Amino acid sequence: MINMRYANISDLNFWFSLDKHLSKGELERKILQKQCYIIEYDGKRVGVLRYNLFWDNIPFLNMIFFSPEYRAKGIGRQAMIAWENEMKLLGYIAVMTSTNSDEQAQHFYRKLGYKDCGCLILDIPKMEQPTELFFIKSLLVN
Repeated sequence: MINMRYANISDLNFWFSLDKHLSKGELERKILQKQCYIIEYDGKRVGVLRYNLFWDNIPFLNMIFFSPEYRAKGIGRQAMIAWENEMKLLGYIAVMTSTNSDEQAQHFYRKLGYKDCGCLILDIPKMEQPTELFFIKSLLVN
């Protein structure tokens, strides 16, 4: 069984060992907004999850990431369900996420009931990447 808790400033080193996409200032801001979680398993920090709000009213999962030795053990599924349940308790009716089209995560999200809802093609020089697939899930049907 996992434990998910809000990240705090003492988690910065662990956080940055897994997530290299944020500046320290941005992470500190997200921690204050309670949009960052530490995922624990057997009392150890094993992963991170962070989100923001798409259109300022739909929770959008930006990242869920685990230390390599804790991947493919069902911990991610438990963390996603816990996050979705918290978003439901906060009054949200849907959640969203995205992943690159060349990543396996798309299959993980579909198994969790997320539906494809669009894509983004970034072909601007220095920003090129595979097509970004967007997913949405209703929180009203579970």
